[in-house]
Amino acid sequence: MSDEIPSFQPVPDRPAKRSDGKHDGEPLISVRNLHKSFGDKHVIRGINFDVWGGETVGIIGPSGCGKSTILKLLCGLLQPDSGEITLRSQDVGLVFQGSALLNSLTVGENLALPLRMRDMKPAEKERTIQEKLSLVGLGDYLDAYPTQLSGGQQKRTGFARAIVNNPRIILYDEPTTGLDPVMSTIVEDYIIKLEEELRAASIVVTHQYSTWTRTADRIIMMFAGNIVWQGDPNDAIGADNAYMRQFVHATRQGPMASGAV
Repeated sequence: MSDEIPSFQPVPDRPAKRSDGKHDGEPLISVRNLHKSFGDKHVIRGINFDVWGGETVGIIGPSGCGKSTILKLLCGLLQPDSGEITLRSQDVGLVFQGSALLNSLTVGENLALPLRMRDMKPAEKERTIQEKLSLVGLGDYLDAYPTQLSGGQQKRTGFARAIVNNPRIILYDEPTTGLDPVMSTIVEDYIIKLEEELRAASIVVTHQYSTWTRTADRIIMMFAGNIVWQGDPNDAIGADNAYMRQFVHATRQGPMASGAV
């Protein structure tokens, strides 16, 4: 692949699955020729990609390259200027970069919000909430309020709330930022577990090396609103691509000059 940023992103081939080589029918997420600008800044420049059920795609790149904007477009917080977004499931979970918790509600009540429209008996709902809190190490914090939690605990609560209804599509915006290495590993392991158990189509936006190398089946490298490299995370370190090489090795030399995005 050329190191020059292409003016148009080709539609990607159906990617190979790392474990069993299989995908579930049509992709759960399809993006075609997507564009988004804010004023005179063209943030997303005609990108294309798919994500299948049972696949986790990591989106990486320098700050300001359009990673989080893609998530906001996918979940409807922003509308594209042009292009198409197809989500083949309305069951979507979003892990925000911040916790986005309601301080007037307890931890348990925050997790209950996505379950309001579910036909669940109270005991089943309570069991589900307790299970998700326990999975992120917060089983004893059901009745606590967000203001009583540390920053890391708030982030884990936000993670538990996003996956409490076992969504088919899960969007993670920096899910391990601010967590210690042990808790980051726990969260990464659960991302992997959800992919395997729910056959969820997941997108993980992250700067953290361990997160995209451990959780992603495929990496999309963004720069200046374009996809400049994509492939298996195992190939990223040795990739013959100036953008990926500079990003992985954190060097000042390369096409991604400081402030360029």
